[in-house]
Amino acid sequence: MKEQFTVYLEPDLMKALTNYAERRRKPKSLVAEAAIASFLSPDASERQEAALARRLDRITRQMERLERDIGISAETIALFIRFWLMATPAMSEQTHTAARAKGGERYEGFMQALGRRLAKGPSFIQEVSLDIGSTGATRSETKVELTQSSE
Repeated sequence: MKEQFTVYLEPDLMKALTNYAERRRKPKSLVAEAAIASFLSPDASERQEAALARRLDRITRQMERLERDIGISAETIALFIRFWLMATPAMSEQTHTAARAKGGERYEGFMQALGRRLAKGPSFIQEVSLDIGSTGATRSETKVELTQSSE
């Protein structure tokens, strides 16, 4: 046998309770009873802790992917700069102006190609991840291979 209990609620809370009960097609007393039981249950804090742990794990995985992606980007830029510095001869003053103009043209072409690449589909980082995954190489092994091939 159930006992009767009278509760006074704020108008906004009562409206939320009414709306929820109507959406679920359940009596307000049943919704309130379930909410009170959930609030008083000893495992409520454990469920909250588990949900928080899942969220933190997801955020940790996202941060690890970001760290990996930034590492790949930094290695890529460093490798490009190294090759560029090794392959680019010093310029005289006369060729400097023409080289700047040509560099501007090349930069515009690069930006257009980058825009097309970003709009197209899989990113370079995804391609590298897939390549590494299919060869079974680890990131450190790939780094060693890239370093050895650049020497």
